[in-house]
Amino acid sequence: MKLGRWIADHWVMAAGLLVLGYLFLPIAVVIGLSFNRPSSRLSYDFNEFTLDNWTSPCGPGDMCDAVVRSVQIGFVATVAATLLGTLMAFALVRHRFRGRSATNLLIFLPMATPEVVMGSSLLALFVAGGVQLGFWTVVIAHVMFCVSFVVVTVKARLSGLDNRLEEAAMDLYASEFQTFRKVTLPLVFPGIVAAALLAFSLSFDDFIITNFNSGTTVTFPMYVWGSAQRGIPPQVNVIGTAMFVIALLLVLSTSLRRRRVR
Repeated sequence: MKLGRWIADHWVMAAGLLVLGYLFLPIAVVIGLSFNRPSSRLSYDFNEFTLDNWTSPCGPGDMCDAVVRSVQIGFVATVAATLLGTLMAFALVRHRFRGRSATNLLIFLPMATPEVVMGSSLLALFVAGGVQLGFWTVVIAHVMFCVSFVVVTVKARLSGLDNRLEEAAMDLYASEFQTFRKVTLPLVFPGIVAAALLAFSLSFDDFIITNFNSGTTVTFPMYVWGSAQRGIPPQVNVIGTAMFVIALLLVLSTSLRRRRVR
């Protein structure tokens, strides 16, 4: 009876823990496989514990080159998408202009469009324009679909701001630039950082659109896809684990910084 009463009182928490466990189970498998020495190239069973994968993460040929290329593409696409998306979010939230409603609708189209459709459309555009496929065509494609996510994230942050804080700063003889730099930007900055992290993760992880527009450029997801035909090296799990740990540390550092500010 006590067990049944506890379940009745905490079933929401129990369901949430089960969902979290389901979400983190693949991550736990990847972390475990990063310390595994497989019995064969096409085997993914836990065979033997080893640290060789971590001591030689660049053992497979060209894998680290693909990782560096993905990071470079993700960095450039993130900077461009964050700048464009933040400016668009400010314009959509703070200003009223003709076509504002249509612009809000168009922002969601790249998010709702299937990646196969977007990738093939961009490929047709680049081919028709005589643009050589490669690093920069991938960057352009990534910026195109990352901007929408940045706009939505920064818009949500801007919509929750209290305009009276800016009005109070202006009443205290702060200029528009000083108000933006010392009041608006610090309040919006967490949303901008979240949007940038989301854009980088989407760019680093993308395969379908990249596969259409990469030409001879090989990113990390494309390397993994090509390796699947002859056996994925265990060092791939090392890269996946490292990316997860870096993302987790960034989230934790942001949360701790917010607590200190409060």
